[in-house]
This record gives sequence, structure tokens and C-alpha cells, in this order.
Amino acid sequence: MHVGIDFTAGAWQGAGIGRYTRELIGAVLAQSPDIRYTLFYAAGFPGAPPPPYLQEVQRLCASHPRTRAVPIPLPPRRLTQIWHRLRLPLPIEWLTGPLDILHAPDFVAPPTRARTLVTIHDLSYMVHPECAVPGVAAFLRDAVPRALRRADVIIADSESTRRDLHRLLNIAPERVSVVYPAVDDRFRPLPPEVCEPVRRRLRLPSRFILFVGTIEPRKNLVRLLEAFARIEPALRHTGKDDLVLVIAGRRGWMYQPVFETMARLRLRGRVHMLDFVADSDLPIVYNLAQAFVYPSIYEGFGLPPLEALACGTPVMTSDNSSLPEVVGNAALLTPADDVAALAEGMIRLLNDSALRDHLRQAGLEQAQRFRWEASARQIIKHYHSLSTGASHEATTRALR
Repeated sequence: MHVGIDFTAGAWQGAGIGRYTRELIGAVLAQSPDIRYTLFYAAGFPGAPPPPYLQEVQRLCASHPRTRAVPIPLPPRRLTQIWHRLRLPLPIEWLTGPLDILHAPDFVAPPTRARTLVTIHDLSYMVHPECAVPGVAAFLRDAVPRALRRADVIIADSESTRRDLHRLLNIAPERVSVVYPAVDDRFRPLPPEVCEPVRRRLRLPSRFILFVGTIEPRKNLVRLLEAFARIEPALRHTGKDDLVLVIAGRRGWMYQPVFETMARLRLRGRVHMLDFVADSDLPIVYNLAQAFVYPSIYEGFGLPPLEALACGTPVMTSDNSSLPEVVGNAALLTPADDVAALAEGMIRLLNDSALRDHLRQAGLEQAQRFRWEASARQIIKHYHSLSTGASHEATTRALR
């Protein structure tokens, strides 16, 4: 069996779908040494800087003898234009050779003669179009339905996304298989001697609430800042008014209101903008936080809350979309649009030691339900079913 995998997101994106692709495909390759793989990816124009995660592509190929890489000498945006905007019928097999299966882990698949497995992470561009870059939303509204019509297997990150596919795009639920993302073993409770050097290097405060994610409208950071501004009076009499909000994530799109809100509420001295955190440092940053807050207005899965749970950090997140499905009973849930509830929840997380202890233990147990090895086994079963021609419905029943 020869499987081609679009590894472009894994080669270029630090967070989100990039991390999902690297972790999942690494686990898939480790559990299926009998399958031949080709990882193809947009490599940028010749002479341009290489993809930031090129070493991960090289590591996967070196670790798995039946895996090879095929770089395509175009940047990701240009490749998207050729395949999905201009719709040029240039099958990926021209570069990879014949494929039995094509796995597209980032919404859309290139032209191919192979049977296809396509992952839909969320439908945020339809549920909350006001939070999306208009051009990107327009592209996805056009490209995703075409990818779904062509797909032999559709993967969703959560039951919430499966419901959205049925509700918004009329995709029969039995066509969709839920394969949960997961959390890597490096996300775990760590001792102070491991954490403190990173605190000093990153200049993190002694006490902080943490948010991790791209700075963009869907993450609801304006309301988080408004809620954080409300909690200082409640903490002052407890001696905890030295608390800082740490925002770890790159600027994404439409982020200006976040910085305008910081200025309006005079929070610049109480908010620490950490920018993107390297994968090696991220588990330590979770460990150092007093609490993790993730007030997103919509998620197809929500990986950061799960990572925080795995590190034993008390979590508060929103009660919408997939987030209750991810955190179970191991986090404090609040409405994303209620600033007062967000503020009250943060105060509870900081002051209620019994609640913190309960959430810490429950979080460690909940995180164990999501392992990359289990996700990879589901994907590999789909490969085999597509290779043998088994129906998707039969495979879905076997996976349950």
C-alpha cells in the first residue's frame, strides 16, 4: 500500500493544524512500518528560506525507512492557487508516482487518482464568519464542499464538528468518522527544577494566568482582558494583586482590538505578551501558570485546554462547541460572551484551593483519554479499509 500525505501544514505551521499534522503523522508512521508513505509539501521557491519545520520532515523520513519526502518548489499560497483556486487538473501523482490512498489533514485535497481521506477540523468560517479573514472564508466556502464530495472518508476532530457538517453542509453523519486529536507525553506535571530556568529565560512573572493561542477574534481575548481588569479589586485584599495575564501566541489576523482594549483598560503593565512559545518550552509554561483560561467562542477541538489539563493546570474554558467534549468534568465552564462570569470564574480558580485540587486531578485523568497512538490506529484502519475497498460505514462500525 502506498499512502501520500499532504504535509504542508506540518512543514510550515507552528501551532494548530501544523502541530496536529506533525503529531498524528508521526504516530501513524510509527505504528505502520509495513505501509509505504510519501510526505509531499510546498517547499517554497528555490533559494527562499526553507519551511520552519523541515527538520521534522527529515526526521520522520530518517526514522521510517519506507517513508520519503517530495518537496514541491512552490510556497503554500501559490500551490493552493494552482490546485484549488485555478483548479488546474495536475494530479499529485505526477510528483509522487502512483498512490493508493491520499490523506489530506488540512481541509482540502489536491487533484488525485487515489482514494482520499480528508480531515475537517471545524467550520468556524461558517459559524462565525465575522472572525475569519474574508478571502480565506470565501476560499473555504468554495473548496471544502468540493473536497467533501470527492472524499471517500471524512474525518472530524469532534462530535461537535460532525454535527456542524450535518447541520451546515448536509453531510450524512454516517459518512463522518470522529478521530480525536490528542496530547503528547511531554505535556505532564514537571518539577520546579525543570520549570524555574525557563521562567527566568522567558522572564515570566511569579504568578500568572495563562492563555495559549493565536491572537485572532475567535479566541475572545477582548472579553478576557475586560474580565481580567475586573478581578484586581477582588484579589487585592488577599494579597494576590500581583497577578499577571500571560498571552502566549503569535499575532494572527484582526488582532488590533486586543491591543486597543489593553490600552483602554490600562493593562499594559499587567499583561505579558509572550508571542509564540517553542514546543520544547510550552509544557513548562503550562506548569508555571496558576490557571489556564481559554474563552474561545468556537473550537473544532481545542488543543490548548487539553494540554493544560495534562500538565495538571486548573482550566477554565467556554461552554460552547467542542470544548465541553474535550474537557469533560475536568474544567470550569463559562459562557464565552459573559464578562462577569469569566471574571468570577478566574477568581474561583485562584482562591478556591479545593476546586483547584479537584480540577488538577480530574484534568490528569481526562487527558489520558486522548492519546496519539489511539488516533493513529483509527487512521491506519481507514487506510486499510480504503485499500481493500471496504465501505466507510463498515469501517466506522468496526472502529466503534
